[in-house]
Amino acid sequence: MIFDCHTHIAEPEHISGHFLADAQRAWGTDFRMNCTTDEHRQMMKDAKNCSGAVVLAMDAPATGFNVPNEYVAEYVKEDPTRLFGFASIDPNRANAHILLESAVKELGLVGLKLAPFYQDFHPLDRECYPLYAKAQELKLPIMWHQGTSFVQRGPLEKSRPVYLDPIGRAFPQLKMIIAHMGHPWLGEAISVVRKNPNIYTDISALSSRPWQMYNGLIEAVEYGIEDKLLFGTDFPFFGIEATKQSLININHLVDGTNLPRVPERVIEKILYKNTLETLGLA
Repeated sequence: MIFDCHTHIAEPEHISGHFLADAQRAWGTDFRMNCTTDEHRQMMKDAKNCSGAVVLAMDAPATGFNVPNEYVAEYVKEDPTRLFGFASIDPNRANAHILLESAVKELGLVGLKLAPFYQDFHPLDRECYPLYAKAQELKLPIMWHQGTSFVQRGPLEKSRPVYLDPIGRAFPQLKMIIAHMGHPWLGEAISVVRKNPNIYTDISALSSRPWQMYNGLIEAVEYGIEDKLLFGTDFPFFGIEATKQSLININHLVDGTNLPRVPERVIEKILYKNTLETLGLA
């Protein structure tokens, strides 16, 4: 059974005008965020052999992407054995660590979503450290969007995966996931994952960039982190079946060449990893 560690839900009112304008510039003028709860519910129904998914809130007023924790919590309550809601707290908010504790104890959310690119904060700002400490105290995994995106207002200079290395050293029991293998800084993300026992990475959003996915997987194997790769899609941008097929067919890129192939064992590990156990959610 496949577990999707990276999905989004949102209503149209959660997406501001400038965020949508940037998305349409990147994805086409007919783009819309097809990720209401009804659409997420249908995606889960249509996916073959899907055991469940992480559903992410997003508290990012800096770039106009605001999906309330309450909205996610209400949805995941429908199917608590398959859906796992992650809160999102903008670290720029006063008493962010207290807001996180409330989201966990009052709403039942089980992880934290952070995105310096969307929330416009630097991961190494000392003001953020109480939030990380609270996540470690509550045994919450953090999903980091630590990479690029299409949003013009997002600060790339705050988005490098390497900034998570000092956090991993300061909070060694804190489980963290670098989304999208930190694209385009895949090698940097892999270096961070390799040296920090509780940092992982997912393959979400890479299915439409097979050459990037291929190179990332080969580098992950060469650096010995094949056991720390998680399956994720970044729904609604990508779906479970498309991501699965892209992964299964990844070696078609190098058929008839002397380039190395992604070992089948690695593909199988990603597809069928016990992500809930890995992240302490089981």
